[in-house]
Amino acid sequence: MAADLLGPAEIRELAARLGVAPTKKLGQNFVHDPNTVRRIVTAAGLTPADVALEVGPGLGSLTLGLLPVVGHVHAVEIDPTLARALPETAARHTGPGGVDRLTVHSADALRITAADLGEPAPTALVANLPYNVAVPVVLHLLAELPSLRHGLVMVQKEVADRLTAGPGSKTYGIPSVKLAWYADSRPAGRVPPNVFWPVPNVDSGLVAFTRREPPRDDVPRKSVFAVVDAAFAQRRKTLRAALAGWAGGPDRAAAAIVAAGVDPGARGEALTVHQFAAIAASAPGPSSAVE
Repeated sequence: MAADLLGPAEIRELAARLGVAPTKKLGQNFVHDPNTVRRIVTAAGLTPADVALEVGPGLGSLTLGLLPVVGHVHAVEIDPTLARALPETAARHTGPGGVDRLTVHSADALRITAADLGEPAPTALVANLPYNVAVPVVLHLLAELPSLRHGLVMVQKEVADRLTAGPGSKTYGIPSVKLAWYADSRPAGRVPPNVFWPVPNVDSGLVAFTRREPPRDDVPRKSVFAVVDAAFAQRRKTLRAALAGWAGGPDRAAAAIVAAGVDPGARGEALTVHQFAAIAASAPGPSSAVE
C-alpha cells in the first residue's frame, strides 16, 4: 500500500474545503512537506508489527505516511471537524487498505486512556505535537499506556532540548527527569519552520525515546515526582533547602538526602533520575506530584 502524501497545495485546498483555519489555541501548525513526513516515519524505526499512536493528526499529513508502514494507526484529534474528515482523507490517498487500518478518536490526548483506545494497543507514539501541551501529553501517555515501547515526537526545539537534556545541563529540569523515569531519550534532528503552515517563529526538534524499566520498583512514581518538583521549584537552592518543605524541615531533608548517598549541598540540576528515586525511597514523605 502506497500513500499519496500531502503537499502545500493539497493542505490549503483541504483546509479551505473543510472551512478550517489553524488556531494558536489548539497549537495547530500543519506539516505540508512530504519529505519531512518521510523523514519522521523513517526516524521512528517502525515495523509492520507496530501500532502507531498519533496525537494531533490535523489534516492528515503524517497519518498518510504512517498507514503504509504499521499494522494500525490510532489518531487522537481534539478538533471534531478534523477528526471527522480524517478517514475520508485516508481513503482518498491510501485506498481502502489504509482507512481500514485507521481508528480516529475525537478526544483530548491529555484525558485519553488505554480503555479509550482499545485494541490493538499502541506500541509507538509518533506525532507532531501541539507546542503548548507537548510535555504533558508525552508524560501522560507514557503513564497511561504501558504498551508504548518507543516513539518519535516533533516538538518546539527548546522543548526537545529540555526533554533530552542530561544532569548538569542548563536545560536539564523537570521534563528531563520525568521522561527519564519512563524511557531513554535522544535528540533526533532539527526541523525548520518552513515545512509548516502557518510558519511558526521557532525551529522544531525531533525527540526519540525507548521505554525501559523504571529506575526503582520499590518507590511510587508520584513520590519520586514530588521530590523532582520540589527540587526544581527552587532550582538555585541546595537540595537541603529546596526539599525542606517536602520532607518536613531542612534536617529531615538532609537526612533523607544523605541516606540516599547524595550530597545535601548539591542542587537538583546535578542529580540523575536514579538519585531522585533514591531520595524518595529514603524518605517517602508528603507527595503532591504533578505528572
